Amino acid sequence: MADSSPHITEANDGGQRWAQLRGRWGAAELGDRSIWKSVREQLRRHPPGEGQAWDLTAADWLDHVGAQLLWDHWRQQRPQQLRMTDMQRQMMERVASLTIACPPEKQVNWWGWLIQLGMVLLGFLAHARAMIEMVGQLLIDVLRLLRNPARGPWRDFSGNLYSVGATALPITALVGFLIGVVLAYLMSLQLRQFGADAFIVNILGISLVRELGPLLGAILVAGRSGSAITAQIGVMRVNEELDAMQVMGISHGFRLVMPRALALATAMPLVAIWTTMCALVGGMLAADAAMGVSPAYFVQAMPGAVDIANLFLALAKSVTFGVAIALIACHFGLQVEPNTQSLGRGTTSSVVISITAVIVLDAIFAIAFRNVGF
Repeated sequence: MADSSPHITEANDGGQRWAQLRGRWGAAELGDRSIWKSVREQLRRHPPGEGQAWDLTAADWLDHVGAQLLWDHWRQQRPQQLRMTDMQRQMMERVASLTIACPPEKQVNWWGWLIQLGMVLLGFLAHARAMIEMVGQLLIDVLRLLRNPARGPWRDFSGNLYSVGATALPITALVGFLIGVVLAYLMSLQLRQFGADAFIVNILGISLVRELGPLLGAILVAGRSGSAITAQIGVMRVNEELDAMQVMGISHGFRLVMPRALALATAMPLVAIWTTMCALVGGMLAADAAMGVSPAYFVQAMPGAVDIANLFLALAKSVTFGVAIALIACHFGLQVEPNTQSLGRGTTSSVVISITAVIVLDAIFAIAFRNVGF
């Protein structure tokens, strides 16, 4: 090994073992892979401890890289017996002051996980309790409206009815039409193999009237209008308008929640019928193009293929979807804190939970009324 290469020699002084550094302990030398492996192996043969003393005075060169290597090897503690020059002492002190200790390895904390799970459960229970209270307050507000209709917030109701229903017609029509086309083309590929072309009316009618029409309309309204409701009420919280209403004795439920719930409950059945009609038109045109099923036959066979009970069930589901979307959107809007970060988080949660609630309610209706309309 060349004299300039970093290496360690052993010396015995009065029964004390000394590890003496020789050569150049710098970045240029330690950057060589073979020299680095050799130095690591020599350091491993001289572990830090009370019986090991270190002598740095014989080293030809020691820079910050070498000093950091030694400091880490010593487990970031100065050996009890250490010889070094004044310049080396200053360098080791600088390295020691700038070294950041590695964080300890995290142990598996089952109690922490259990506490976190409990916090999530408590948060869910708090949201569930607030939703139950909002449902009860909505029933009380509706009874109050029935007792004195002239004092009702009809302007808010009409404004929300327009924004939720009328302005949603173009997007629901487009999505419904395209879904009808896609379903008709996909089913035509299978029905044609068995010569069951005529049954496309039954499949499209049941699936669109009973399930997809109300579900698509509700999902689109939840993403479009539910987020808008949450954002509107959240901005009122940020601008302290909700606090002003409370100071003036104006009920949040009567002026904010009830008009939106009634508007969505009224608009959702109409949106569902509109979406279903557009989807049927798309399916009818696609069936004519793909299977030769004429629109005249499609319209003639539809009443016999789809029982009227399916339409009533779809309307009932739409009303439930509308009320659920309105309550969830208003709930998260009222929970917004007076800052923009909470507003964005509340709007996102409102959309996600509204869509989830719509799908869950649709599954409940499908199980509870599985024998209706067949």
